[in-house]
Amino acid sequence: MAEKLTPMMRQYKQVKKEHPDSILFFRMGDFYEMFFDDAKEASPILDIVLTSRSGYPMCGVPYHAGDMYLEKLLAAGRCVTICEQVEDPKKARGVVKRAVIRTITPGTVISSKSIRDKSNNYIAAVSVLKKKHGLSYLEVSTGEFKVIEFGSSRELIDELIRVPPVECVLPQSLKREGGITEQLDGYVRTRFT
Repeated sequence: MAEKLTPMMRQYKQVKKEHPDSILFFRMGDFYEMFFDDAKEASPILDIVLTSRSGYPMCGVPYHAGDMYLEKLLAAGRCVTICEQVEDPKKARGVVKRAVIRTITPGTVISSKSIRDKSNNYIAAVSVLKKKHGLSYLEVSTGEFKVIEFGSSRELIDELIRVPPVECVLPQSLKREGGITEQLDGYVRTRFT
């Protein structure tokens, strides 16, 4: 039997489907709400109560304090997608229209409050072509950008551990091959595209 959802929950599920690797901050009035697995994952990180709505796990944070909670999720290595109300709820017919306004990852933080003191906040990307490994990394808040090519995966791993970026985007081919991600585990947060 198919799960029966309210129109608002269908809207939530559609946005979440488009941003599966992020915690979704879904604006509902004066709160950013999180539901389902996002709520289960976020509530202990944010030290807030996990509750339920119509049987669905949920938790929420006040809109005016959203940045504080966002920083906690980023510090835990999570990506956050913010979905705002884009029409006045008093004038809405049916479900209030919402739109994603931004996705923030640990490597794309530019707020000085969110960046670790006296350390770089690099986001890195790896590419592999004909047994060559390319690495680029960027410090978004300062604009520092570097590109390096390596002849072996060992050199790449050593550089990533030396740098280390707060976030590293890897191609799916490396996930299938294995090896590199296991060696980076504990040093670098990775995600695949």
